[in-house]
Amino acid sequence: MQKQNKHKIVIAITGASGSIYANILLQKLHQLKDQIETVGIVMSDNAKDVWKFELDNSDYENFPFKIYDKTDFFAPFASGSAKFNTMIICPCSMGTLARIASGISNDLTTRAADVILKERRKLILVTRDTPLSLIHINNMKTVTEAGGIICPASPSFYSKPKTLEDLAATVIDRVLDLAGLDQRSYRWGDNA
Repeated sequence: MQKQNKHKIVIAITGASGSIYANILLQKLHQLKDQIETVGIVMSDNAKDVWKFELDNSDYENFPFKIYDKTDFFAPFASGSAKFNTMIICPCSMGTLARIASGISNDLTTRAADVILKERRKLILVTRDTPLSLIHINNMKTVTEAGGIICPASPSFYSKPKTLEDLAATVIDRVLDLAGLDQRSYRWGDNA
């Protein structure tokens, strides 16, 4: 019987609005811990402020994942040799997207994204901004051509979500699918 490889995941949380997405992502990763070897988190200062403003808490401190300082270039995922296989930036600000698209590694988030791309591993950017300028679209094109996945925080409604959390989970379920994690979620046509 072949041993299942467990995921090593980097989560970056930027200061874009949409902390609910990051919160649900961390909750679901904790629930899927049997598939995960490790999760490392990096948050910008703005991300912490926005989280506290939008969710009225600092629950990101309560998850059993290590949080790294935004300037800690000694974090394991700052190097390809640590073999983190997936990075999810959720939510991803347009500024972070621009720095990644330009190859600017001026903090741990952008350095880790650069590492993931150069190692040809999975980078998922959960962008949360609207409308989009041509600069945003071109940056998304550049990251996509480099191997990244742009997964806009665009909820779906066919599962008939009842709460804001249910609605946000429709995005996070897609993200977890993209990351290659096995989970139970609404599937189109399963109940037909």
